[in-house]
Amino acid sequence: MTSTSRRPGRAWIITPGLRRDRFEAAQESGAAVAVVDIEDSVALPDKQTARTASEAFFALPGSPCTLGIRMNSLTTLDGIKDLIALAAYAARPDLIVVPKVESPRDIELVAATLDAEGYTPDIWALIESPRAFDTLPAIMRAPRLGGVIFGSADYAASVRCGLSWDALRYARSALINAATAANIPAIDAPTWELDNPDILRRDAERAKELGFYGKGCVHPRHVKVINDIFTPTAEEIAQARAIVAAADASGGSVTTVDGQMRGTPFFNAARALVAKADAE
Repeated sequence: MTSTSRRPGRAWIITPGLRRDRFEAAQESGAAVAVVDIEDSVALPDKQTARTASEAFFALPGSPCTLGIRMNSLTTLDGIKDLIALAAYAARPDLIVVPKVESPRDIELVAATLDAEGYTPDIWALIESPRAFDTLPAIMRAPRLGGVIFGSADYAASVRCGLSWDALRYARSALINAATAANIPAIDAPTWELDNPDILRRDAERAKELGFYGKGCVHPRHVKVINDIFTPTAEEIAQARAIVAAADASGGSVTTVDGQMRGTPFFNAARALVAKADAE
């Protein structure tokens, strides 16, 4: 396996490392990325148990998705123990999610410890503190960084703000801007309302509009909604093809499509969407 900073799938599901009974369901949920968690979902006394149990997550046969693990912060002893354990796993993760990242050094340490001949996992940073946002440009330059994930709960707790969309709009926008400048994908935080599909759909639509590539979730029933929202519709693809055709017909000059002015920025966006649709 080699790391190519490949674009991930739209829906990411995270499941607790102590719940082996949920491992298969997470992998079969339809999410493109399934992550087993040994950080926030596991109490301190149970870290070693989760660390050991989670290896089974990567040994299940025939998984249809990319498999990852969210380790503990590298500022903690458990984070160091996680790296040692991961280096010894017989079945290895495709992807490592590093929490509480505030420096490119975090990414470099994970790569230095885990990279081996024939194995260079994707390494993703959870951005979830004010200090992380202060150092985003440096973090984004880490050579082995595959992408970033917004950690809304920890960020909100740090700045003592609410979890509403308006309260976290600045943080999400700043993350999207930095990720786009570095040409890496960003994944939005989960929606914590488990039983309200309307809130989930609204949050996913906002995340897509803002520029997130996909969205995390903590329950399998959220996966389909996220996939539906983040997958371009037939209408969106048809509109993009019409814009590309108009651009070609006008020789790249400003033109109109369905009564709307369209120029170079619109042409570029439409070509990117068509290329993505054709590739998928």
